[in-house]
Amino acid sequence: MTEPLPFTLHLYRTLSAAAAPLAGVLSGRRLKQGKEDPARVDERRGNSKRPRPEGPLVWIHGASVGEVLAAAALIERLRALKFSVLITSGTTTSAAIVAKRFPPDVIHQYIPYDSPRFVARFLDHWRPNLALFIESDLWPNLILSASERRVPMVLINGRMSPRSFPRWQRAAQTIAALLGRFDICLAQSQADADRFAALGSRNVMVTGNLKLDVKAPPADSAKLDRLLALTRGRQVVVAASTHPGEEEILLAAHQRIAKHVPGLLTVIVPRHPNRGEAIARMVAASGVEAALRSHEELPGARIGIYVADTMGELGLFYRLAPIVFMGGSLVSHGGQNPIEAAKLGAAIVHGPHVFNFAEVYDALDRAGGARVADSEDMLVRQIGELLLDPEARKTAIVTAERVVDQLGGALERTLFALRPYLLQMRLEVGATDA
Repeated sequence: MTEPLPFTLHLYRTLSAAAAPLAGVLSGRRLKQGKEDPARVDERRGNSKRPRPEGPLVWIHGASVGEVLAAAALIERLRALKFSVLITSGTTTSAAIVAKRFPPDVIHQYIPYDSPRFVARFLDHWRPNLALFIESDLWPNLILSASERRVPMVLINGRMSPRSFPRWQRAAQTIAALLGRFDICLAQSQADADRFAALGSRNVMVTGNLKLDVKAPPADSAKLDRLLALTRGRQVVVAASTHPGEEEILLAAHQRIAKHVPGLLTVIVPRHPNRGEAIARMVAASGVEAALRSHEELPGARIGIYVADTMGELGLFYRLAPIVFMGGSLVSHGGQNPIEAAKLGAAIVHGPHVFNFAEVYDALDRAGGARVADSEDMLVRQIGELLLDPEARKTAIVTAERVVDQLGGALERTLFALRPYLLQMRLEVGATDA
């Protein structure tokens, strides 16, 4: 039996309903900031130009790019089982990734603003048979309304960082009322499972991290061949998914290492591509020649820093460089996912702030598949040693690949946990057909 809602959620539902007329103002502001697609902004009100497909529909929701990509292998298996898949997310970058990386029959919609009216419109249109929420992007009206419609809900790849846990504890009753609506919580680790259980999740299971089972990202072979030809004979380092405050450190490290490694090329791939021009200006002001990929410039012989400010090309640059620095780790962002780089044969260097993927980095560091650098001096040392010692680099690459293989298996465990729901959907379809 579902517990009564706490006062906080009653208040939230009232206020969010009253705020619905302000959706146009919010959309307008986000459009000016480039955070909405003008052609699809009505999806934020729960409207859709796409029809609901016939038969059982699995709805998968993730906040942004990382969460959506984490579900890629799961989506592939669901499609193989003949289930239609609807993905929702909240960012234009994730929408672009879905369009680029998934088959056309995988439907993407922007998650509606969390007002009862918009959520009801969304659920009335799509009528999902199963809802899978990735990690911890929990919208109260969305969860409560789906629960009232008796849509089975499962939290998959559940993650609760040590930094987030105390904040959620301060709203214990509210969070418990939301987490209690999920049939199962499938957590990435035992630590995540313990935190979700403490916050009110029922039936918590540890299934592992789906991101460890994601296939390596693709690359355009013609573009890769061209870059390999342009950089032949040069040492190349990629700094992937960098954040503000990191590029300056990477530039200083590049300048110091280049004194010992002539012709060194550092490729900076900013997490947010719209920062590319500012990064290039900062590099040029230091006296290092830079080129911008978004301007269709190429890393010629005189270029020291190549700013790859485009979407969906990390697979290309991981294949170009044997050494990858994982961004978001020199600043307190929590680090980016190192799995794709490891699968594509990179020796990994990272900063100290990797709490978003703590267990993965811990396993890599302990085995020698990754190296930590907590300062500019250590960054220079770690990258420099990998550049100048081919055997150490090869050992790190092989070790990282082995660790990633050992950590896999979350996809099969997740599918096993979902099997009762998938069988029930098949039975319901059979009963309807009969």
